[in-house]
Amino acid sequence: MERNYIIPIFVPHLGCPNDCTFCNQRAISGQTKQVTAKDVKDTIEKYLETGSKYESSHIEVAFFGGSFTGIDIAKQEELLEAAHEYIESKKVHGIRISTRPDYIDKNILKMLKKYGVKVIELGVQSTNDYILKKCKRGHTFADVKKASKLIRRHRFILGHQMMVGLPESTKIDELNTAKDLAGLKPKIMRIYPVLVIKNTELEKEYEEGEYLPLSLDQAVERCKELYYFFTRKKIHVIRIGLQNTDVISDAKKNINSEVVGGPYHPAFGQLVEDAAWYDSILEKIKKLGVKVKEIEIEINPENMNNVVGHKKENIDKLKDLYDVDVKIKQNKYMRVGKFEIKILKTYTDFLNE
Repeated sequence: MERNYIIPIFVPHLGCPNDCTFCNQRAISGQTKQVTAKDVKDTIEKYLETGSKYESSHIEVAFFGGSFTGIDIAKQEELLEAAHEYIESKKVHGIRISTRPDYIDKNILKMLKKYGVKVIELGVQSTNDYILKKCKRGHTFADVKKASKLIRRHRFILGHQMMVGLPESTKIDELNTAKDLAGLKPKIMRIYPVLVIKNTELEKEYEEGEYLPLSLDQAVERCKELYYFFTRKKIHVIRIGLQNTDVISDAKKNINSEVVGGPYHPAFGQLVEDAAWYDSILEKIKKLGVKVKEIEIEINPENMNNVVGHKKENIDKLKDLYDVDVKIKQNKYMRVGKFEIKILKTYTDFLNE
């Protein structure tokens, strides 16, 4: 089965015209130096050296961080040309970039097409113009709509990135953003909870009590609801939460962490996915029509962690809240993402023992 692999190349803050209140790209990417064509080639070669891991895989080079299409055009072409060489040699199958909605036009798209770019992700964050202005994003929802339509019209795969927990943003604002974005028909989505990062305007607001970040539980719950929404709309959520790095890490355990507040967790996306599995399991238990004491959940081994939950949270919650004991049966022939529940003991059985 063909799998997708991404070779990430970070271009921190290149092309960004301003600093959003929540953003410190140098900290988020973990890089500060300007990227060159040699850096691109060295990174690709490093990933391809693993050999068998990438056999029979769809491999993409991804330029993340900053706003790629806001970079000087000569620098864009330098970096793209370096990656495009691997497309021509059939070692890489495509390129993806992330950029701002207000840095897309027909000429830019024509140039990107020339170098084999397949996917364009827009950093939208919110579709509420008041919130965008509050965060000093420098673009509006009108820019998002215009860019999204152009990208789809030129036959690129469209991706969107949004955030939860932005200053003055509510759960309703975020659900409205999700609805707005779904209407623009992206194929892929990334969802990020806001973290308070050092050397940002948001850090100052946080320290002065003007900004209250979401708790971890709040962020997981909001992202879970968005995950449900986009999944129902057949929009693939490819990431939830920032990538864990040397500086995006637990400040209590790492003195080099740039995180000073907010719902940080090293496996945030896993928490959201586990919470969604818990909901599905609980819903199926309730549909059994009988009070159960012990059940068996049959799953593909790949979903073992989803069922158990982080630090056995799902198993423990079922026991503590519903007094249900869970046994797990692994079946490599079970479809990934699916599960079956078998009643091992009802409460009537238990009482009659």
